[in-house]
Amino acid sequence: MNILLLNGSPRPKGRTAQMCSAFMEGAQSAGHTVHRVDVCRKKIAGCLACEYCHTRGNGKCLQEDDMREVYPLLLETDMLVLASPIYYHNLTGQLQCAIDRFYAVGSPRTLTRLKKAALFLSSGDADVYGGALFEYENSFLGFLGLENMGVFTAHGGGDCTKEQLDELKAFGASLTD
Repeated sequence: MNILLLNGSPRPKGRTAQMCSAFMEGAQSAGHTVHRVDVCRKKIAGCLACEYCHTRGNGKCLQEDDMREVYPLLLETDMLVLASPIYYHNLTGQLQCAIDRFYAVGSPRTLTRLKKAALFLSSGDADVYGGALFEYENSFLGFLGLENMGVFTAHGGGDCTKEQLDELKAFGASLTD
């Protein structure tokens, strides 16, 4: 299975990055291909709402930035994983810009391979996930009709626990086509 993992954390060794690495280890051990895109290290602008993609662009965005690396991965993926720390009750702005740019190609009729999704969230508090969960449940599971493979959270100070990392490795290893 092809998996696209969009990591929205700007911290290369933070809790969200640890969650991503543990999942990738498990998924790759089961023979899956995981493409990880650290969106905070990319130049991805917000959607301009110009409608070029849905008119003259025929599904191609007018903007020439690093999202052009993500589109082919998105079109060829079977599973999408969104990973983000929570900043003010929602996904990071960098990840949100990438998600908004899905508009060019992101409809149920164009993302024909994409069938599954998962969400990894980290925060300082366990009660701040509402905004991110709303978007995930409505934009991805609802609108795109994706199967929810799970929501994984890590909150509090410091690194992920061994149990959390083991759970994510086991999750990645348990995935089937």
